[in-house]
Amino acid sequence: MYVKKMTEVAAEAVPVGEGVSRKILISPQEGPNFAMRSFTIAAGGFMPMHTNSVEHEQLILNGRARVSIADQVLEVEKDDVVFIPSGVPHSYTTLGDEPFTFLCLVPNQEDIIEIIE
Repeated sequence: MYVKKMTEVAAEAVPVGEGVSRKILISPQEGPNFAMRSFTIAAGGFMPMHTNSVEHEQLILNGRARVSIADQVLEVEKDDVVFIPSGVPHSYTTLGDEPFTFLCLVPNQEDIIEIIE
């Protein structure tokens, strides 16, 4: 058991998309069942359409974005909760002048990511 400050966790650039970074808040080695990450997408940034082999549970912390999930296009903002089933194509595009930040919890299983061109 431990407590750490989210602000003290180093961010790392995500090599796909534009203006995307993440912080590993609880790694698969720290949590027995789930990992917790925080993603930030800069204003004007995006994460391209992709699939993951694990489900995502997300809580929007800041900003707004257009999220495409399969054939749905939704606008999300702070305090919204998003569920993305495993294998379902999804993407993010920021809206407005603020960064878009969200928590993302995933099960501790192999996560195979496929970018959809």
